[in-house]
Amino acid sequence: MKKIALSLSVLATVLVSAQSIKTNIDLVNVKDDKVAVTMEFPKMKSGDIKFHFPKTVPGTYSVDDYGRFIEGIKFLDNKGKELTFTKVNDNTYSLKNAQNLTKVTYLVNDSFDDEMDTSKHKAVFSPSGTDIEQGKVYMINTHGFIGYIDNMQDVPYQLVVQKPTDFYGTTALVDQDKSESTDTYVLANYAKVTDSPLMYTKPDYITFNAGGMDLVLGVYSPTGKYKAADFKENLEKMVVAQKKFLGDMNTNKKYAILLYLSGTDGPQIKGFGALEHHESTSVVLPEMMPKDAIDKAITDVVSHEFFHTVNPLKTHSEEIHNFDYADPKMSQHLWMYEGGTEYFANLFQIQEGLIDKNEFLKRINEKITNSKNYDDTMPFTVMSKNVLLDQYKDQYRNVYEKGTLLAMCLDIELRKLSNGEMGYRDMIRKLSQRFGENKPFKDDKLIDELVTVTGYPQIKDFYNKYIAGNQPTPYAEYLSQVGVEIGKQETPPIFWLIKDPNQTGYNEKNNTFVFDESSALSPFSKSVGFKITDEVLALDGKTIDIKNVQAFINYSKTIKEGQNVTLTVLRKNGDKMDKIDLKGKAILDKLTMETLQYKANPTPAEKKLQDQWLTGKK
Repeated sequence: MKKIALSLSVLATVLVSAQSIKTNIDLVNVKDDKVAVTMEFPKMKSGDIKFHFPKTVPGTYSVDDYGRFIEGIKFLDNKGKELTFTKVNDNTYSLKNAQNLTKVTYLVNDSFDDEMDTSKHKAVFSPSGTDIEQGKVYMINTHGFIGYIDNMQDVPYQLVVQKPTDFYGTTALVDQDKSESTDTYVLANYAKVTDSPLMYTKPDYITFNAGGMDLVLGVYSPTGKYKAADFKENLEKMVVAQKKFLGDMNTNKKYAILLYLSGTDGPQIKGFGALEHHESTSVVLPEMMPKDAIDKAITDVVSHEFFHTVNPLKTHSEEIHNFDYADPKMSQHLWMYEGGTEYFANLFQIQEGLIDKNEFLKRINEKITNSKNYDDTMPFTVMSKNVLLDQYKDQYRNVYEKGTLLAMCLDIELRKLSNGEMGYRDMIRKLSQRFGENKPFKDDKLIDELVTVTGYPQIKDFYNKYIAGNQPTPYAEYLSQVGVEIGKQETPPIFWLIKDPNQTGYNEKNNTFVFDESSALSPFSKSVGFKITDEVLALDGKTIDIKNVQAFINYSKTIKEGQNVTLTVLRKNGDKMDKIDLKGKAILDKLTMETLQYKANPTPAEKKLQDQWLTGKK
């Protein structure tokens, strides 16, 4: 029996190879930080074809134009003769009378090197980007390396990666050969290609089982500061809690985590976070972070990506199921895909005992505060459907703030309607049972489906008012139902450049502080003409040293009201950055902040609903 099984396996591989698009990525012969890719096609069914690289990919909500990182492209017939083509745009090539097309070759530049120069194009979010560092690491988000032909997206791909013999590829894919110098993977279609990131580097990985699921964690730490084993304990604890929280909603038997830690000597990237896939996630974080901060990021960020295995990876609308990489059509329901997922990423931590009830309330309070930086009257469905357009894209980050809060309020609404018998998690479970990975719902019929699976038509009113409508969500009203009230707290007067200091970031390349463009400016910043896109280089001549950033912060705390202050900034001026001194008198900003607190004497009904909300028990 073993011999027969082996023969059938070999035969199947041969058949797949003959009928598939064979793609070779060469990580051995790398020149000038460019990787050669060759794609070989089965016989063309049409003479006129279009070859594409993605404009964007699922899970990202921005126009990234991955074709702009491609150069030296050649289309060849079965005799090796170059075919003429027309470059339609950054991502698309058109060929006429190309029945004999058999091969395309090209070079790939990485996106990480491009992140700090946004003069021509917005940077690609790092976890969905690519990195080519010869002898060190190759971050292969496959949509940045591999293209497709119209009407051939359902053809299988055979991916062959030529690699240095001392490199290991972290991925959820299964290597089909035993060679030390090549890895071979078989993928069902182009969607599976883009769903399968790989990270090649010198081996630093661990494998283990948690919650009945096999995990592999691969780590790239440029200085060797961290090893994969450093994060096992926290990761294992998180996965067990998530699997328990999800129950039968998650059926994953394996999962890969590609953790890329960005150093100070490599590409100066700034898009930290993660990108979800069915069986893996790619994560980018700064190597300078303390271990406990990385552990927290893994719990908060990686858990968010893992929850995406339920929504939208397995429960989604037709727009996602039939994703058009060249001309993407977006869904109306980012409130559920991202907001609901972010809600899960916080809710599971309180319900599974990873955080306490006060920390949970603190997080909800931060979401409310952050949501005030966005347009609270913009219908979420409209923003979501049009998120790739300039007039809406600046509102996208609100999916993680207001989107989370919408899911929370809907959770409370359902619990009140059902006397605690049903919540948001139950609704998503029922929706995933009604639909699934291969059965999408119609985008404009989602609310009707939610009414069907919950049995509560009242939630349609909630949806029409606060999700599809322009009414601000009454958070205080919903939180009161679970025994939570809003209090007031005054902060000591502070000197800073934006209202919320937590929205301050760091640009490693320029050694500057940068700010979320949605941040509100402080009174001092307004008085001296500071722009939110300015990068802070120095304060009264004191420059920023990231290794001792606390000294800079401590100095800012010594500044008194009316004190003369000189703020040195870098300001974008076309393709260059101008160094400018902004001078003025310090204005200390005393903020009155709203805080959430549990009621000292909630009613019995409020206390019961609160307990059900925080524990998940009925």
